[in-house]
Amino acid sequence: MTLQILNNLSLKPYNSFAIDVTAEQFVDVHDDAQIREALLYAEARQMPLLVIGGGSNLLLTRDREGLVMRMASRGVRIVSEKGAQVVVEAQAGEAWHPFVVHCLELGLVGLENLSLIPGTVGAAPMQNIGAYGVEIKDVFHSLTALDRQTGEVRDFLGHECAFGYRDSLFKQHPGRWLILRVRFALSREARLHLDYGPVRQRLLEQGISEPTAMEVSQAICSIRLEKLPDPAELGNAGSFFKNPVIPVAQAQALKVRYPGLVAYPQGDEVKLAAGWLIEQAGWKGFREGDAGVHRLQALVLVNYGHATGRQLQSLALRIQADIDQRFGVELEMEPNLY
Repeated sequence: MTLQILNNLSLKPYNSFAIDVTAEQFVDVHDDAQIREALLYAEARQMPLLVIGGGSNLLLTRDREGLVMRMASRGVRIVSEKGAQVVVEAQAGEAWHPFVVHCLELGLVGLENLSLIPGTVGAAPMQNIGAYGVEIKDVFHSLTALDRQTGEVRDFLGHECAFGYRDSLFKQHPGRWLILRVRFALSREARLHLDYGPVRQRLLEQGISEPTAMEVSQAICSIRLEKLPDPAELGNAGSFFKNPVIPVAQAQALKVRYPGLVAYPQGDEVKLAAGWLIEQAGWKGFREGDAGVHRLQALVLVNYGHATGRQLQSLALRIQADIDQRFGVELEMEPNLY
């Protein structure tokens, strides 16, 4: 066996909330062969299996029985070039932001609005991560995934992934698909997305009227660093709640009651700013023990040091219930709970 199995390992360094729970067994997998070997290892022993990447989109609420498998595959390559269009492939274990920076350094445009999002490449399409007007689906080419039910490896094109708001086929069928590598359709020509006011405003403050993709990335990084805590300093998983999408009539009624309501048209519906709702309800800056809501960003739950996953889950449930009671709006958690 080529796997290096570790016993009774603390998962605190492997999740961005820094929750200190123990994995009965833990293994890093670096390629397809090791992934299959780990799957067979767990199956032969009838062990529960939890697959993680960067640990930035999960909340661990208990010690983990069985095997925790961390996707640690590395590698980035250009698959094809046709004129200005370039398809880039990255292994699932590549850290997301360094991959974005690498593409920008190659002169490739498309990922800059997704700068400084924590996590790995393999998790990006699962959540259809998005920021500042761009989602993974907008730059997605295809991916390769392993079907844990059949052992088949297959490729998925964009229309086969059922991408939605922080959603995908792979999230809808948890535990079935293991994303091995992802390909992105990028360009050597600038087609920048500057529709979000804070980005354009930040660039103008810096005296930049015609930005490069790298300058857009740097502006977004500076904005995110001001708004969101660094997981290395304060345990968190970024935005904890999705922005709820509600019917137009409900949004109009809320607007009458709350003229300051932050809302955005979303086709035939309206997307509300979850952070605004939470802040209006008085949760911003709330702290109970070491579990709290960030003082600058109400969307972010934080671990001040020794909070447990159950304490953070309990806080999230209380916030959900309060928002439902006050506004008649249901908030959905973004992180996966285990």
